Amino acid sequence: MFDDRLLPKLSQNLLEVLKDKEYCDIIIEVGNDPYVKIFRAHMVILHYRSPYLQRILTTIKKKNDGTLTYIKLPNISPEAFEIILRYIYSGSLSLDEYDNSDIIKTLFAASELSLLELITYLQSFLIDNKADWLEQNFDSIYQLSFENDSFLELQKFCTDLMTQEPNKIFNSPNFTSITERILISIIQNDNLQMSEIQIWEQVIKWGHAQNPELPFDVSNYSKDDFNTLKNTLQQIIPFIRFYNLSSKEFMDKVLPYEQILPKELYQDLLKTFLNLLDPNSKPSGKSKPRINEEIDLSNIDSNIINYKHVEFISKWIDRLEITDKLNNQYEFKLLYRGSRDGFTKEKFHRMCDNKPRTVTIVKVRDSNEILGGYNPIKWRPYGGDSITKDSFIFSFNNNNNNDRIEKYILSRVIKEKSAIFNDSNYGPFFGYTDLIIWGRNGNCSCSKVSYEKPIRETKNFHIDEIEIFQIV
Repeated sequence: MFDDRLLPKLSQNLLEVLKDKEYCDIIIEVGNDPYVKIFRAHMVILHYRSPYLQRILTTIKKKNDGTLTYIKLPNISPEAFEIILRYIYSGSLSLDEYDNSDIIKTLFAASELSLLELITYLQSFLIDNKADWLEQNFDSIYQLSFENDSFLELQKFCTDLMTQEPNKIFNSPNFTSITERILISIIQNDNLQMSEIQIWEQVIKWGHAQNPELPFDVSNYSKDDFNTLKNTLQQIIPFIRFYNLSSKEFMDKVLPYEQILPKELYQDLLKTFLNLLDPNSKPSGKSKPRINEEIDLSNIDSNIINYKHVEFISKWIDRLEITDKLNNQYEFKLLYRGSRDGFTKEKFHRMCDNKPRTVTIVKVRDSNEILGGYNPIKWRPYGGDSITKDSFIFSFNNNNNNDRIEKYILSRVIKEKSAIFNDSNYGPFFGYTDLIIWGRNGNCSCSKVSYEKPIRETKNFHIDEIEIFQIV
């Protein structure tokens, strides 16, 4: 049986070898002027740890006169190489102390040095721990991931986000800065989980952002304004599947922009939609339909919530209005149930730690009240405050025992740096004190600080049941 308990000591000793310059036999100049840094290392370790460096070193004859071998790595940043050198020697890595840009630089450096294990690890780390940041910087992440054949995990992340959760891209503060090429890549996808009218509205939003001088209200457009928008969107318009719209959607949302449409297309659209007797009907067979997955919310393994609660929570995750059509089919996978697994913070951490995208649901004792929260990042037994912009907490309060949701409160995070709190001494913990399950002395409480509004009137409460689901 293999026992790896001795490896940490070996890793520590090899890091000490890196720090000890007495037996170094190679100097590595990393970076470009004016920012260049010199590193000293050992050829034998570099030779066996990096295929790229192995190829370089095999062409260099080792000197026996005590002179150090000298190589340059101009395409790698010194910050990234320092991280990589620690990995090469120790076989371990701690990324918590580095900012996101350094991790991206390290990913590029790992690709340059053909460190396949590290490439996979860094991509997984970014996806599991920095998903918010990846989404906010989708434009640049998309471009860098498809420029390198090694970044398959990031490519899949971008593709999945485009098709399954396009609202995250469209609702991002940086959406209007994405390139025309990326916008076309998104809207031409057959599996895009959005209605055609939502796609049209986002395209118009993007076009406006490229021309901020345009009037906000299309009724105030001049002929020049229409020409400006037409020129901006001329490469994108052909990918809109107008015939998937209803007659009412076309008349209300597209017709005001008739001057930006190609003349023949506009005339055919007008003829088609005017011939539809039902304003909510759609022409058939003229546009390739989007492959929208059927949303089945009825199959939920819960003692607390029903399919209507699932629908509300799913829409909140996608930042939709309650009246909007639900485009994404989420599975609520039960991870933990108090009545089944035990009402303790230890059980919570054992069954839910290191799992991203979870929804916590609790039933308040002696009431019809349901409280909960969505955590898009991982629960951990340590680490304190964690940052995310996508978490939210909520409450439902039904006076009647039926499927209708009569009263609810949604409260999104406003202080992102304290969105989630991780500590083995607590259960699920949202905000500074906004929703705490099993706080000090095992108490549960709500008190608004980090989220936009309180979700219940009184602070302290007890629970009859708790369930935690992973959204997959």
